[in-house]
Amino acid sequence: MIEEPPHSPARLADVASRAGVSVATVSRALSRPDMVSARTRTAVQTAIAATGYRVNHAARNLRKGRTGAVVALVPNLGNPFFADILSGMGQEITAAGYDLLVGDTMDEGGRHRALARFLDPSRADGIVLLDGSVTAADLAALPGAPPLVMACEWIDGVDLPRVVLDNAAGTELAVRHLLDLGHSRIGWIGGPSGNVLHNARVGGIRRALGHLPSGFAGDFTLESGRLAARAWLAASQALRPTGIVAFSDESAAGFTGELQRSGVEVPRQVSVVGFDGIDWIVHLPTPLTTIRQPRRQIGREAARSLLTMIAGQRPADTIFRPELIIGASTAPPDRSSPE
Repeated sequence: MIEEPPHSPARLADVASRAGVSVATVSRALSRPDMVSARTRTAVQTAIAATGYRVNHAARNLRKGRTGAVVALVPNLGNPFFADILSGMGQEITAAGYDLLVGDTMDEGGRHRALARFLDPSRADGIVLLDGSVTAADLAALPGAPPLVMACEWIDGVDLPRVVLDNAAGTELAVRHLLDLGHSRIGWIGGPSGNVLHNARVGGIRRALGHLPSGFAGDFTLESGRLAARAWLAASQALRPTGIVAFSDESAAGFTGELQRSGVEVPRQVSVVGFDGIDWIVHLPTPLTTIRQPRRQIGREAARSLLTMIAGQRPADTIFRPELIIGASTAPPDRSSPE
């Protein structure tokens, strides 16, 4: 049996010959399709399909001095909050001809290692940073980074474009909802101490009430909500808040779940408002009232802002308004218990 020689990969010249145009025209049709006629574009695409030609994206990016990739840096990839943000971001990035890569700033190597790995123009043409625990000193230690946009969280004192929610307005909405229902003892479950989201959401509670009532420590997790519930149960009934604003849906779910396992009725004995509007909260035994963030829109706008930065222009900050979504976890206080 005589073996056939291996088939050579199609070249740009093969496409040009098949389409009946020059190599330069094929190159323009691929890199700047707006510069050739629709008839030529069709002929080139037909020739590409017939010859099996593959565009060498790596070589093209090398010639243009770019990587062809954008990186989103997330503080915890296991957090479902980021799923819709990354989905919206991916739609815009892919449509612009880039690949979206995702890195975890809290990987086992530590935040600094993750930053050094990704904040490098040889790895990415731009960065969307979703971790406000990164500091100005962290960024200053890595000069020459590619264009960078902050989304969801931000770094105080750093002049970077921001795509964020008005977090203070969110907790203010939550508190006013509880006040409208008749609650006067209102508490809260916070985020990590010093976190920019925690500080902003505390500010919203203070703005709504004129003061800051006592709250429970937290870190946005289910476990911190469970621990807050144990503290709530340990307090005397006369001092327990009848309305709780949790700074994340996860901590709100952990709080309500622990109370319900202990025989406490939500919302008859305590009303709970979450924050974020994560999809799965509607499937809880008591669907949460929550402050919804437009996460997919945040992701899309963060991508658009970054593409503007890559193009050499400075985008304006974008601040989204929160929305109160009323579920089954809030109701007027039970007047049969001390108020």
